[in-house]
Amino acid sequence: MPTFTALTTLTGREKAHALGDALEALQPEPTGVGVFEVEDGSGVWEVGAYFTETPDQAGLAILATMHDAKPFAVSELPEQDWVAKVRRELAPVEAGRFFVYGSHDTDKLPGDRIPLLIEAAMAFGTGHHGTTLGCLRAFDALLETGFVPQNAIDVGCGTAVLAMAAAHVSPNVVLASDIDPVAVDVASANVAANGLTGRVISLVAMGMDDAAIQSAAPFDLIFANILKGPLIALAPDLAKATEDGGFVILSGILNEQADEVIDVYTRNGFNLIERQMIVDWTTLCMRRNGA
Repeated sequence: MPTFTALTTLTGREKAHALGDALEALQPEPTGVGVFEVEDGSGVWEVGAYFTETPDQAGLAILATMHDAKPFAVSELPEQDWVAKVRRELAPVEAGRFFVYGSHDTDKLPGDRIPLLIEAAMAFGTGHHGTTLGCLRAFDALLETGFVPQNAIDVGCGTAVLAMAAAHVSPNVVLASDIDPVAVDVASANVAANGLTGRVISLVAMGMDDAAIQSAAPFDLIFANILKGPLIALAPDLAKATEDGGFVILSGILNEQADEVIDVYTRNGFNLIERQMIVDWTTLCMRRNGA
């Protein structure tokens, strides 16, 4: 059965939810309607509907105009093909010196930014989510202090966007690991697409439990953009794997969870350097004692 999507963006929570409610009454009826905030602090919301029949494009155009939204992008998708939707809808993201984009936005590349090409696929990390964006901003802030990573790893790498950011400024190879083989395949493809083959090594690993990771330790920079539970469980291992004076950039942390994560990492020998919030998510930059 074909699936049709109708997607748009607009500014403001109330407008977005009002448009979502209006979509529910459209004929033919959508099988589902979603209203989501783009978690970059911009105030932009994405509204989408899924249909099993061709949607009424004239009706969609009227709704978009009434609710001050961009025109709906309507597509027929294979089952579960949300990748095409992401490719079409997500705009480039700037995070300090870094510019995250899809191939459809190659013409928008600024000459004074480090480009990170990410083709949407079944792995986390396009730069739009508050956690990935927070990590890139935290890394950029570190670089502003004069720090240059010599031995970095991206744990739970997803698309490997953070590993690739590090590889652009580090003189040495960067590791990118994930528990999910699909994510590692995606990471490897992104690394190749960015011309970083040999500069980023992608591997399947559970946390720090891998011979290649252990032999490469200690690291002066560890990205871990995962979730609160795994971050807390990994704290002792990350402490052992971080050199004295080295940094960890942690995210995947809801704002209300941040104090607990800070406490655990402080007890494992880290000092808080920076704490930033983007919508619902907190990113932490912490430094290993001994600097």
